Amino acid sequence: MNGRIFGLVGALATAALMPADAASAQSIALQDSFRIGSGSSLLCSAQPTISDRVYADMFDRGYAITCRDAAVPVGSLYALRARAGDPAARLAEARAGRATCQPGEAAEIEGLGPVQTLTCRLGNADVAYRVYLKQVGSILYAAEGLGGYDSVLRLGLRSVVADREVPGDIDVATTGAGDPVAFARVQASSLDPQRALDEAYRRNNAGNYAESAEFFAALTEGRTDPADQAEALANEALQKSNLGNYAEADALFARAADLAGGDPVNQRRLRNYRTMHLLNQGRTDDALAELDRVLAGPPASEAVQSLVLDRATAAQLTAESPGARRLGGLEGLSPEDKAQVLDGQALQLRGTALRLQGRSDEAVVMLNRALDNLVAIRGGRVAATVWMRAQILGELARIAESRRDLGEAERQHRAAVALLEGDYPASAALFSAKGRLAGFYVRTGQGDQARGLYREIVGAIASDGDSSASLRRILNPYFGLLAERGNDPEAVADFFAASQVLVRPGVAQTQAVLARELSGGSDEASRLFRQSVNLTRDIERTRVDLARLEALPNPSAAQSQYAGELRSNLTQLQQDQVATQAQLAAFPRYRAVATNAISLADLQTLLRPGEAYYKMLVAGNDAYAVFVTADSARIFRIGARPGELEQQVDALRRTITVVENGQQITYPFDLDLAHRLYGALFTPVEDGIGGITHLVFEPDGAMLRLPPNLLVMDQASIDAYRARAANPDNDGFDFRGVAWFGRERDISTAVSARAFRDVRTAPPSRATGEYLGFGQNATTQGFLQQGGTRAAGECDWSLAAWNRPISASELYTAQRAITGSVQGATDIVTGEAFTDTAIKGRENLNQYRILHFATHGLVAPPRPECPAQPALLTSFGGQDSDGLLTFSEIFDLRLDADLVVLSACDTAGRAGAEVTAAAGLTTGGDFALDGLVRAFVGAGGRIVVASHWPVPDDFNATERLISGLFAAPQGTGTSGALRLAQRVLMDDPATSHPYYWAAFAVVGDGVAPVIRPVTPAEVAMVR
Repeated sequence: MNGRIFGLVGALATAALMPADAASAQSIALQDSFRIGSGSSLLCSAQPTISDRVYADMFDRGYAITCRDAAVPVGSLYALRARAGDPAARLAEARAGRATCQPGEAAEIEGLGPVQTLTCRLGNADVAYRVYLKQVGSILYAAEGLGGYDSVLRLGLRSVVADREVPGDIDVATTGAGDPVAFARVQASSLDPQRALDEAYRRNNAGNYAESAEFFAALTEGRTDPADQAEALANEALQKSNLGNYAEADALFARAADLAGGDPVNQRRLRNYRTMHLLNQGRTDDALAELDRVLAGPPASEAVQSLVLDRATAAQLTAESPGARRLGGLEGLSPEDKAQVLDGQALQLRGTALRLQGRSDEAVVMLNRALDNLVAIRGGRVAATVWMRAQILGELARIAESRRDLGEAERQHRAAVALLEGDYPASAALFSAKGRLAGFYVRTGQGDQARGLYREIVGAIASDGDSSASLRRILNPYFGLLAERGNDPEAVADFFAASQVLVRPGVAQTQAVLARELSGGSDEASRLFRQSVNLTRDIERTRVDLARLEALPNPSAAQSQYAGELRSNLTQLQQDQVATQAQLAAFPRYRAVATNAISLADLQTLLRPGEAYYKMLVAGNDAYAVFVTADSARIFRIGARPGELEQQVDALRRTITVVENGQQITYPFDLDLAHRLYGALFTPVEDGIGGITHLVFEPDGAMLRLPPNLLVMDQASIDAYRARAANPDNDGFDFRGVAWFGRERDISTAVSARAFRDVRTAPPSRATGEYLGFGQNATTQGFLQQGGTRAAGECDWSLAAWNRPISASELYTAQRAITGSVQGATDIVTGEAFTDTAIKGRENLNQYRILHFATHGLVAPPRPECPAQPALLTSFGGQDSDGLLTFSEIFDLRLDADLVVLSACDTAGRAGAEVTAAAGLTTGGDFALDGLVRAFVGAGGRIVVASHWPVPDDFNATERLISGLFAAPQGTGTSGALRLAQRVLMDDPATSHPYYWAAFAVVGDGVAPVIRPVTPAEVAMVR
């Protein structure tokens, strides 16, 4: 908890993180970076470069322009003096190797007047390149870069000439495939090591831990000195701890300690960071013991045997002291200042640990001593001390509130907010401080003040599109405050808006990216969009592979050679990606910034008569829901806490299917628990459920792992079941007549409100082929007879998994149903033709609007110690085949599908962070639905039908269910078709247990029909 508050000793937030009105008055020559564009979202920024071949002396300066979703800088800005020859000639010479330019022409830039402009083309890609030159006295100002970022070049040039951030709009293409972490990585790579270190500490102190880690990673590239490596590992360890990855942090701390040796600086750094790491975990006794540990070498001061500022940290502290920067140089703090900073921080750590132990009197003494020490340094002007002072004030406010001194608590909270507003604007640290003050207002009955502060937080985060896991904790009192107001329209709208800034499963982002691709309006636009997204993933995959090789302690010659090849490939991929992004700017739809949120009113306009949207929200120890129809909305607290929901879902799943002694076992379904869970979720809106024919259900927490259709609506049907089960001849598995929630209403699963909107409004598939089915893999006998071999590792599946193929009968049943309804082409691929290599090699997958896989899904790892590797089992296709269509390989497919049916085991499960990263994705992975569902959405599937548990082979239940999906009348929605098929199994005593019929969920807009006729106009539009 508290390490996340304390972080590292750092400095001011960069101007790139400031709103334009706050930063525009500052001289950009004195800033480490500045923002380009004054919109609500940070799209582009400029980072100074300390070396460039066009510089003549130390008075020349330049900036790399970085933009969101672009893998490398898109342009440069310069202010060059004419002391050593013609700066325009130096620029032309440097540019000659990469671009061919036409003779210069005169042009006008608003707010700047006449400039010289050059129209160019890149030499290694057919992409426009622009150059702007403006002479002012003895200084030549220049902006040059990719033509697709022309508005950024113009506004950036105006800012450099004015020496301040000039407000204005920029018009750039975005895909949504990137995130703040990826953007931070590009920014970090454009900075020199010293500035990267400064920025790493700033972002840490601002609470942006994942972004800070990227700056530390960029800083450590190429470091070989053990002391430097120890510093880098210690920083990385603390970042992992701040993000809650404690096991990884422990391993990194151990590696850092091995490298630190007897170096007193690294020993003290490690002790400090480990103290914060222990406080993160609530281990206050261990944290105090760590602070008391005696280290070799002289102490930093008599007050505490603690930390010593290393040169880099001291430099970044100095950089932010007012007036310290002179012509790019840094003026150091005195040794006394440094010692006092560190003594203050150590006292702060000790005071927090004491407060957590309930020793408030001792804590107050320590915290006030820390505050006095920090205020005394340069009059409190050093930014690192400002940040630490704000944290100390927050600690003192907690203690004052515990003593019922509410006036003092409010004063301390407000003082902390005021400090951070000046030095860390628009930062996670400021949002956290405001959240603490707002929470205080909630606890003391000051609802109006609390709502105002919470709205500020939500508005700022929603406009920037950034989120973090800690927001659930920060906003939880807000959700409780709003839930008390029930049906009040303003409260419901506020609740809905706040709920959308929380982190959602990664599949939500993937659906948004797919919707953006489909909205392009032309084949060329969609092609470029997908090309850019794929290149973004290729870059991330290459970077992950390269990092793994570079981490090897003693790489072989072959590994070193491969690492060199990866570096070369990475450079080329980055250049290709940013060139593609520049070309995307030609399509206006992709220049519009997509937000992560929609308003409650927007959602209501999407809902049709008989539809409702049920959104769950888990925050802290509370669970809430918002229930929305086209003309009404209400919020309420769910009648079970998140921990209880987890227990209930686990218990229900154990009566559905559980593995015992290697066998799948099914027990009589727990109707009482299913009814109790229904009551907790739906009793507050039971009066509105009756008229709902289609429920869009957005689950959270435990309900991501359980479809709501198997919940039980009334006690009478349970009593009737018990009466039958009391018969000695009844085995307890006949559940006919139970009032299942999903019997009378269609249910779709949504992963976010925006994702639901995007899927509902996306254009349908333009494929002319109707159906393509895959299944019934060939056994390994033929593969082995043909000389196939496989070097199986400890985490590979046994070949026995391939010797239980699923029958292709459901594929042929589906094909017959479709052939009788529409004229589109159908095809079924089975046996030796159904291989992973064949599927990856097919070029016509996007010509089928329905894809159907009837095969085994391998979602859970073969052994508990192995990582989850979601995949569909296929036949073996040769020496390069592993007989699996993996998460990453599915993501790489190109589909244009209205519907993907995964008739396989547990395909609605998660992927895991390791597999997600290996696929080139930087978000998600730890949620249910982030596995195979996300992969097929990423490939181009609008709706995915997936299973929540291993599907049964008994009684042909799965075949009957999926065949019924396709046998529904033409035009029946996907959710409706599935429900009709489920009802047939519900009414059969052999398959009435939910194990047989309830596993599958429709992820997407279930109103979209399974079978629809392809119109002549759509045939004409086919690619």
